[in-house]
Amino acid sequence: MENKRAVFSEELETLRRDILAMSSLVEEGLGKALAAFKENDKELAKAVKKGDAAVNAMQLAIEDAVVMLIATQQPVARDLREIFTILKITVNLERAGDHAVHLAKTAIKLSGKAPFRAMERLELMVKTGQEMIRASASAYLKQDPAAARKAAALDDIIDGEHKKISEEILQLMKGHPELLKKALRFLHTSGDIERLGDHITNICEAIIYMTESKHEELNE
Repeated sequence: MENKRAVFSEELETLRRDILAMSSLVEEGLGKALAAFKENDKELAKAVKKGDAAVNAMQLAIEDAVVMLIATQQPVARDLREIFTILKITVNLERAGDHAVHLAKTAIKLSGKAPFRAMERLELMVKTGQEMIRASASAYLKQDPAAARKAAALDDIIDGEHKKISEEILQLMKGHPELLKKALRFLHTSGDIERLGDHITNICEAIIYMTESKHEELNE
């Protein structure tokens, strides 16, 4: 029995390392997508889209490993909560990676065109999203619910900047209707990054469930 438990612990530790690697990959994709957007770099934007395939592959590999772990190791209740959290993390990281792709696609569509003044706000949103990913991954590995709550609280910054971008672009469109198409595309991109923050908040809620055995709604 002790040997079986040791095997389970080793496989669970491997999954934890995989989660950290997947988090880093999504964070890196967001950084590249932001750079592509700021610099109108079409080739970098295409690289982000290719990199997303690696994120998707990691999600599937982790899910397969989880199924095998449950089937062969008979985890107990506390283990099952962590396994549930792992699945929740991978789903939300995959969706966060999708938002990097959306940002990259917008970079391609707006290639060669000067960005709005709201670009600084969008940059802060993306960088805050990256910080949330790092902080939530750390909270998971340390199994620290307080750190998870702090990570989720960063979503307030993303929401606030999205609101300001929306207001600024609506004012811009009133004075410059010829920019309508570009403005709406930029606004849609801001909305994408706002939802990214929601996905990381979901991860933080799962960490709290794992560590405290309770469901908690964050950032209502």
